[in-house]
Amino acid sequence: MLLTKPHKTVVLKRLLFILVCFSLGWYMKGKLTPKAGMMPGGGTPYVLVEELKLQDVSTEKSHIAHIEAINSVSLQPKVSGTLADVHFKEGSFVHQGDVLFTIEHNSQLATLNLRKAELEKANAGLTEAERNYQRQIKLSKQNIASKATFDAAESAFLQAKAGVEQAKANLDLAQITYDDTFLNAPIDGYIGKAFVTKGNSVTASQQVLAKIVQLNPIRIAFTLTDKEFISFKQNAENGDTDKIKARITMPDGTVKIKKIITGFNDNEVSTSTATVTVYGDIENDDETLIPGSYVGLALIFDSTPAILVPQAALLQDENGFYTFVVNQNNMAQERRLSLGDVIGNKQVVKSGLQDGDKVVIKGGQKLKHGTPVEAATVNSDLKM
Repeated sequence: MLLTKPHKTVVLKRLLFILVCFSLGWYMKGKLTPKAGMMPGGGTPYVLVEELKLQDVSTEKSHIAHIEAINSVSLQPKVSGTLADVHFKEGSFVHQGDVLFTIEHNSQLATLNLRKAELEKANAGLTEAERNYQRQIKLSKQNIASKATFDAAESAFLQAKAGVEQAKANLDLAQITYDDTFLNAPIDGYIGKAFVTKGNSVTASQQVLAKIVQLNPIRIAFTLTDKEFISFKQNAENGDTDKIKARITMPDGTVKIKKIITGFNDNEVSTSTATVTVYGDIENDDETLIPGSYVGLALIFDSTPAILVPQAALLQDENGFYTFVVNQNNMAQERRLSLGDVIGNKQVVKSGLQDGDKVVIKGGQKLKHGTPVEAATVNSDLKM
């Protein structure tokens, strides 16, 4: 269908009107939409702020730790001979004083009996020498015994006394040697495999017969860099060490919370790794921590109030970290910061900020100290 000239004119006017409206809309949108960091209708920077609050936080650091036995004993024979008997079940718990091995002791028993007889003989000789000496003392007072006879009696008495002491010492040595044929447990703990079995010959101080380890309590060892160690010492000294706990992640992913009974650290920094080894003794009632294994470790200190600031609020220059806060007059103020540990997406602030400060978390890159701003506060989810 052909349009007449009047109709064409109407259509063109309508199209022109639509085009003008469309262009005007885009123009007005560009004028009315504020630029990034700017408020509508002016040049005042627009920023987002978050109000800071003191929070109770627990400081913790993760490490790879090595499990060690506090007490571990390798049992070695003190006398040579044939192993007469093994008195324990491998892998069992043994108590201090339990007899674990017996070494053939016939010769040691015979020697012990001989030393006992020698002591009895020495005592009999001493009794006779003492009687004679006492007799010579009485005769000497009566001027009946000669000086030579008296001196001989005194000498015999003293020699008899020395003979008794010598016999006692020999008996003690024989008793020790005999007792050493029974190998006892020096500590409570679990005993492993018997490396030598009944009927085999053993040599004094040359062989390990078995090993005993203590499992409860047990020791956990981990390393810290020299910088981490300083922070660790400060945390330990600022809190009650009785409240420090260890969160241990087992190889199968199981997590256990254990109380630190006591702890200490090496007395020097390793020159090869620049680290310090720290040891902590922990409870192991279920005996699932086995010496030689590796576990994940996080030390948990008692919670303390702290100011945490979002990472987005932190700025850095050649002088260190800083941020901006907005005061009651809507002026940006620069604050230099001393930072502590990172907790999630936030940073502990040791100094520079305080409870109630409104810290700039967006739009602070172009601010200067004293800049007027328009600020909007966001609701912060401060779940720790």
